[in-house]
Amino acid sequence: MNSYRLSALLGRLETGDELGLVRNAATQQIGRIDGTLALLRQGDPQRPLFLPPNTKIRNSFSTITRHWQDGLRPMSRAILAQEVADPDAIRTFQKEADQFVAQVNTLVKLIEQDSELRTFWLRGSQLALLGLALVTTISIIFLLFSLIIEPVTRLYEGMSRMREAQFEVRLDVDSDDEFGQLAQGFNQMGDRLQDLYGNLEALVKVKTQALEEQNRELALLYDCSAFLQRPQPAEELCEGFLHRISEYFKADGGSVRIIDAQRGNVHMLVHHGVSDELVESEHCLKVGDCLCGEAVEKRIAVVHDMRRIDQAHEKQCYREGFVTVSVFHIFAHGQHVGFFNLHFRQPKVFNPHEKELLETLGQQLGIAIENMRLATREREMAISEERNLVAQGLHDSIAQGLNFLNLQVQMLEQSLKQGEIGDVAEIVPQLRAGVQESYEDVRELLHNFRSKLAEGSLTGSLETTIDKFRRQTGIEVDLISDGEGAPFPREQQLQLLFIVQEALSNVRKHAMATKVEIGLQDHQDFSLSIHDNGRGFDAATLSAKSEEHVGIHIMRERAARIGAELDVRSSVGLGTTVQLTLARAQRRAA
Repeated sequence: MNSYRLSALLGRLETGDELGLVRNAATQQIGRIDGTLALLRQGDPQRPLFLPPNTKIRNSFSTITRHWQDGLRPMSRAILAQEVADPDAIRTFQKEADQFVAQVNTLVKLIEQDSELRTFWLRGSQLALLGLALVTTISIIFLLFSLIIEPVTRLYEGMSRMREAQFEVRLDVDSDDEFGQLAQGFNQMGDRLQDLYGNLEALVKVKTQALEEQNRELALLYDCSAFLQRPQPAEELCEGFLHRISEYFKADGGSVRIIDAQRGNVHMLVHHGVSDELVESEHCLKVGDCLCGEAVEKRIAVVHDMRRIDQAHEKQCYREGFVTVSVFHIFAHGQHVGFFNLHFRQPKVFNPHEKELLETLGQQLGIAIENMRLATREREMAISEERNLVAQGLHDSIAQGLNFLNLQVQMLEQSLKQGEIGDVAEIVPQLRAGVQESYEDVRELLHNFRSKLAEGSLTGSLETTIDKFRRQTGIEVDLISDGEGAPFPREQQLQLLFIVQEALSNVRKHAMATKVEIGLQDHQDFSLSIHDNGRGFDAATLSAKSEEHVGIHIMRERAARIGAELDVRSSVGLGTTVQLTLARAQRRAA
């Protein structure tokens, strides 16, 4: 088509019509033919467009290219270069163009033949692949049926028969693959089920006995744990413990002994089922004496068969008819507290599980005894600390007042001896004022020591204390409360209340104030402030004499007991502020 179009354009040059436009169109047509040949030679991957890799096609394309490059193209360029077209040259070009078109037609036929051949082979390959797919599918179905479906079917049939209690059914194991292993496992399961079914009654009986034994052990552990958690004296604690384990193990006698590590003695605390003679002879043993003393040194559980011990007739427990004597230790947090004995008149053998149970019970008893001791020490410490605070309160208030009265009495005695009646008249009012102040201090201390909290209410107790302070002194007091944090335990609440009482007492005695503001901020952090508008004092003097100052030392000790920080700020003429801060890390849950 491009060749014929070029021939038509060159033919129009003979007429002489619009020569410029015809020449431009012919030139563009030559470029299109060049571009088409170049595109066929290089190929276009995007379309895609390539010449088939065939020798005839390549040779035909090369002939066409040479014919164009060496023949038609130079002839067309020469005709276009002439000012007046030569008709003979144009007719020669047209003849050559006809031959060129014939060559192109031959190339196209070769390409079509090649495409037909490739299409034939492609369809043949598709048919072959389709046939192969059908054969493969049929083969896979056959293999699946023979390798999977059939074994699964046999296994399902075997399970169905097994479900109907036909425990004698077995599967043939004809392979070593997964289905063979599954069949083998099925046969083993059948053997096991057949064996279990045959011995089911005996197994149920054994399991029932084991469960009953475990339930008895759990009941003993629970009963002992609940009993040992009760607050009670050591004798009642050990007596109840010994009664429970003796009843559980059916012991004919027993005892609980406590170790005195400082003196190296072992004291019998409680006992039952043994004679008074045995109790008298063994109520206090040295570590290392007799069988029990030896067990203390080794710190291991020991079960003695008295029939196999040399010179057993010398032992009092053997003479009383006890055949088996066991020793199990009492530990608390790694500390050896003591041990307990179980005596049997018939031979008794403890299995490992029973020994482990008795050792666990011994640890529970040891922890209970240690907790009782710690509680006793804590009460002693609390009493000691409170006595110390009482002594400090007496020293800081009444003792100083009595010391002042003593000095005044000495001065009164001296004035009476010298007959100075005027001095006596001055001293007597001071004595009366000192006695009255000491009386008020005693009443205030008694009130503070008897102070109690309303149930779970620090604010209510503070309001009660403030109302009494207003009635006694006539001083205006404002309570500003902000926030509702987590409740304090009663110990911390009491210490906070005592600190407020002590601060108000100092205001009454020394501040000469007309108004007091108490601020309470109770969020995650707790803050308590007592501020008065009194005369104040020099803070440097307070720091130098803090140990002697009335009430300050007591307040600091009470704050330290609950983990709080106490700060006292004051200036002469500007009043005093007592600030207590309790961080969230130091707050304890109620």
